[in-house]
Amino acid sequence: MAYPLQPEKKRQGENLRIGVLFQAASFLLAVNLAGCGQPRPDRSLEVFESTYAPPPAPPYLVRNATILDGLGGEMTGADLLMADGKIITLGPEIAAPADAVIIDGTGRSLTPGIIDVHTHYGTATLPYAIGSPDHWDVNEASDPVTPQIRIETAFNPQDPALYYALSGGVTTFQVLPGSRNAIGGLGVVMKNVPGPTSQSMKFPGAPYGLKMACGENPKAYGIEGRPPYSRMGVVSLQRQAWQKAADYAADPDAPRDFGLDVLAAALDGEVKVHVHCYRADDMSIMMDMANEFGFEIAAFHHAVEAYKIPGQLSEQNICSAVWSDWWGWKLEAFDGIPENAAYLHASGACVMMHSDVPALGGRLNIEVAKAVSAGRDAGIDIPPAEALAWITSEPAKLLGIDDQTGSIGTGRNADLVLWSGDPFSVYSRADLVFVDGALIYDRSDPARQPRGDFMTGQPSAKSEP
Repeated sequence: MAYPLQPEKKRQGENLRIGVLFQAASFLLAVNLAGCGQPRPDRSLEVFESTYAPPPAPPYLVRNATILDGLGGEMTGADLLMADGKIITLGPEIAAPADAVIIDGTGRSLTPGIIDVHTHYGTATLPYAIGSPDHWDVNEASDPVTPQIRIETAFNPQDPALYYALSGGVTTFQVLPGSRNAIGGLGVVMKNVPGPTSQSMKFPGAPYGLKMACGENPKAYGIEGRPPYSRMGVVSLQRQAWQKAADYAADPDAPRDFGLDVLAAALDGEVKVHVHCYRADDMSIMMDMANEFGFEIAAFHHAVEAYKIPGQLSEQNICSAVWSDWWGWKLEAFDGIPENAAYLHASGACVMMHSDVPALGGRLNIEVAKAVSAGRDAGIDIPPAEALAWITSEPAKLLGIDDQTGSIGTGRNADLVLWSGDPFSVYSRADLVFVDGALIYDRSDPARQPRGDFMTGQPSAKSEP
């Protein structure tokens, strides 16, 4: 026979039951919160590790040069001492170490090494014919969305374009996949020092860059009867990929996917997103997509209509990597203007120059000069020493290596160019190019003018680049 509980015992039983339920609920909540708070599994992108080591070199002392520091500063009649790969000190009348090589900088300019943020070096190897598979590894055309590909796995360190760029003062460069894909894969930052493999040139610790594209180029798939056929299709594919990445990042038990690893890393801020984009309206859509999914666009590349939306670009802290005066070779490039860079700079937006093609790789200093000249004609006076940042310190910031290179200062990597005169004159040449304090290129010494295997024995290789 069951006896009814007394009121006080009934309350005790209810309290006990509520306590048990509360403890169970607390346990389940703690488990769920712990799962949400856990970092995603180790899906490291570091596979092909850098084997780069600075070349051995004696100390060098450059005397009595005009030093432009890449940050807008300028010193005349100054000395600079470099040793052990670093800039040791700069200023007037520096005492020379006993083992230093003395270089006369009288009438010459010393600048940071040039940094090119958009190249296809080593993957569109010279000589090439666009579309030829022999020397053309820029795009992976099997699918419009290929975040899993890595341009470093196709990089040919014998590309003659590397040596032409070196002769023009380029010490660091980023190689990006092409723009045919809506999402094209991982780029890589390289030191412009001759080496037998991509790993031997890879900039240690530099963040990866993810290439995306909008507009006419990724629409090219439609020509072959495969989607996307329109700008709508391109954006739709990109949004689907980012949503998959967000779901993947939230699921620690998801099967490993190399492409989603890359996109998840971009969502975490580990990978910098670079977007090939010409029109202002396309750039605005890309910014909306970035805000929707929470990734950051580091830069729009080419960006011929960036001058139309400088406020929006500045507000979202997005750089524009541009040419000085290229325009009109396709419809989305038709509204470009030579004042583009100057307008962006005057509006407080981040801007820099880039090559994209080898023809400009060794002439980025002249690209700056042309853009400054166009701005001056439009009433925007930008001091050349300030504009030098467009190919030195600003690209270094964009690539996440500005704590090491891109400017001249004590403790920085000795990536330097000694010019025969004004670095913005078409009559000046890069006389000496240093990478990590080692003299890699000397215009007066053929023994210090690196040439790849493709250049050996060719008549054109015997003439000065």
